[in-house]
Amino acid sequence: MNKQAILEGLLFVVGEEGLTLSQIEDILSLTEDEAKELLLDLKKSYETDDRGIRIDFLGNAFKLTTKKEHKEYFQKLIENPETNILSQSALETLAIIAYNQPVTRIQVDEIRGVSSSQMIRKLVAKGLVKELGRSDLPGRPILYKTTSEFLDCFGLATIEDLPKFEHFVNQDDDLEIDTETDLYESKYQE
Repeated sequence: MNKQAILEGLLFVVGEEGLTLSQIEDILSLTEDEAKELLLDLKKSYETDDRGIRIDFLGNAFKLTTKKEHKEYFQKLIENPETNILSQSALETLAIIAYNQPVTRIQVDEIRGVSSSQMIRKLVAKGLVKELGRSDLPGRPILYKTTSEFLDCFGLATIEDLPKFEHFVNQDDDLEIDTETDLYESKYQE
């Protein structure tokens, strides 16, 4: 197996969290020197002009990042009205942050049931969400909250103007749900 390709995939999957050297050693069953060499080789392969990403050491972890020299193109993408449409996933993520702020990415992931790191990055880039600081939870994850641009975009004066969550819950009193089930009774008898 190509461990460099595996490392590249791992760095992509973890996104903004990045990987520490010890995590790389553990996951790939490498010594510290082997992990360093693997990282350096992958980093060198990204340093050519025909690559758009690179590996940086930020916040005590190795992360895939974009090249600074391409910044103007990333800015154009963000400012382009055609790309300013929020997907269903982005709206879901934004709603979770708005109703639960301040919230960590992991808490958003738990509510959504899928990874939200890419969506959070997109919302931060669009200025709808920002980093508030660090949580006291283990690993000190980043806390996220909505911005004033979020309020402007949705025509809200304050975050308290959001519709109450209860308005979205189906309150149909006519539905009867049988909540008691005899777990030992079955229509399939031996």
